Amino acid sequence: MSQRQLDVRGSTEDVTEALREDVREGLSARQKWLPSKWFYDARGSELFERITELPEYYPTRSEREVLGREAAAVASVTSARTLVELGSGSSEKTRLLLDGLREHGTLTEFVPLDVSASALSEAADAIAADYPGLVVHGVVGDFTEHLGLLPGERPRLVAFLGGTIGNLTPADRAKFLRSVRDVLSEGEWLLLGTDLVKDAETLVRAYDDAAGVTAEFNRNVLRVLNARLGADFDPTAFEHVSYWDEDNEWIEMRLRARAETRVRIPGADLEVTFAEGEHVRTEISAKFRREGVRAELAEAGFELARWWTDERGRFGVSLARAGAGGAS
Repeated sequence: MSQRQLDVRGSTEDVTEALREDVREGLSARQKWLPSKWFYDARGSELFERITELPEYYPTRSEREVLGREAAAVASVTSARTLVELGSGSSEKTRLLLDGLREHGTLTEFVPLDVSASALSEAADAIAADYPGLVVHGVVGDFTEHLGLLPGERPRLVAFLGGTIGNLTPADRAKFLRSVRDVLSEGEWLLLGTDLVKDAETLVRAYDDAAGVTAEFNRNVLRVLNARLGADFDPTAFEHVSYWDEDNEWIEMRLRARAETRVRIPGADLEVTFAEGEHVRTEISAKFRREGVRAELAEAGFELARWWTDERGRFGVSLARAGAGGAS
């Protein structure tokens, strides 16, 4: 039988306070914004799973292709005893890594970390049932805040997949990568998924699908504000916008007000007016180049050990070793 436990870092009130602060700061700014992490209530998670199956959305398939081909190599290079997954889901990509490490004979523990307690509990139960003898130690928390004291027998392999690193600004990426390095010992490992720069048409289509699933996902952040802060957003009053920012090499998702709209947000003690056509940025999704990834890892104190891409060169997976001395 597997051992399964769940730790909670931060209370429900902590999460609500973080949302309140983000809403006050973002919606009071001259150029309004909201962090993309607030897409993910139960409905948001369901919508994102649907996005990963859309024909336009290549990143999930491309990363899965790499991991299916290279999971055994990851296990061989790292000999990791613990797999730590940040932003964990129930995806088969996790299982590809677990299978590779188990077949290599080193795996003893799986530590998934996710902000959604319900999603994490469901995923942890499924993994515990399917991997007899594996210790499953779930951690409910925000990967940008709750990395300290990650459990697990060393050496550990931290997996941050799906291109989620691209949702962080360059400054926040640097801070995040340093925080990962700080919790690892020299010689432990980071497996990082990064979507790569490519033609604008392919990128925009991936974030503006014909079926409108991404548009619903984008508007879900407004439903989260309604549910958690008592806001009175009408999600249909905002349309989904996706475009490629060539200078920054990232996709931006925005919500555009169809007409002038005034919204009350009692839980944040805020009233906000949106002019007709005004945009709220809800996500950036940066795209990367190999040398840029290497440089960002090196700055944080990691040495790039392996670099793989899918056959079409759309998505990169890097395996990096925590070097001596931490961040530079």
